[in-house]
Amino acid sequence: MSAVLPASAMRRVTCAELRELAAAYRPALCYAAARCGRETKLYLHWTAGHYGQFFADYHVQVDADGGIYVIGDGVLDDVLAATYLRNSGSVSIALLGCVGATTDDLGSEPPTAAQIEALAQAVTAVADGLWLTIDKERILTHGEAADNEDGVHAHAPYGPRSTCERWDLEYLGTEECPVFRPWATDGTRGGDVIRGKAQFYRMHREAGKS
Repeated sequence: MSAVLPASAMRRVTCAELRELAAAYRPALCYAAARCGRETKLYLHWTAGHYGQFFADYHVQVDADGGIYVIGDGVLDDVLAATYLRNSGSVSIALLGCVGATTDDLGSEPPTAAQIEALAQAVTAVADGLWLTIDKERILTHGEAADNEDGVHAHAPYGPRSTCERWDLEYLGTEECPVFRPWATDGTRGGDVIRGKAQFYRMHREAGKS
C-alpha cells in the first residue's frame, strides 16, 4: 500500500476549481501523453483503505461525504504510482474506502452515494478542463485499464477479465451496478455507470449555459 498522507496535506476543492486546475495542466499532460504515444487519460480508482484516509498515489481523492480533495496545490502532472505503466500524461481520481473489498462483498466501507456522484462530477470537471470526451478510450476505471480495454496495450492484462489483480470500481454495490460482472454489456459495469453520470453532469452544465 502507498504512503498515507495527513489530512493537512490535502486541500478541498470545488468542481470549478478542479476544472481550472485541469485547464492549467492541459498542455503539460498532453505533452507527456504524446511522448508515450497516447492521449491524455483519466484513471478511476478506489484506495482499498478507509474513509478519510488519504494516499500519495492519487491526484484527486473523494471522501465518503462527497468532498473532493487534491494534494497540496493540486499538481496534476505529477507522475504518481497509480496505474501501472500508464501514469505519464494521466490524472488519477480515487474514492477513499473499500478496505477489504472482494468480488462478492465491498466490505464495511463501500462507495457511498455521495462519493459516486462526486466522483462523476470530478470526472466531468477534469475532462472539461482537459478537453476530453467522456468515453472508455479516455476515461477508465483501474480495472478497465488493467485489461487494456481502451486498446492501448501498455502491459499484459491483469484486470477483472483476466487475473483480477486490480478491479477497482468494477461494481459499486448500488441498484445501477449491484454485482461483479466484468463481461456485462448492458451498461451496469462500474465504469459505464460513472461515465454515464459524468456525461449527465456535462450535459446539465452545458444546458445551464444556454
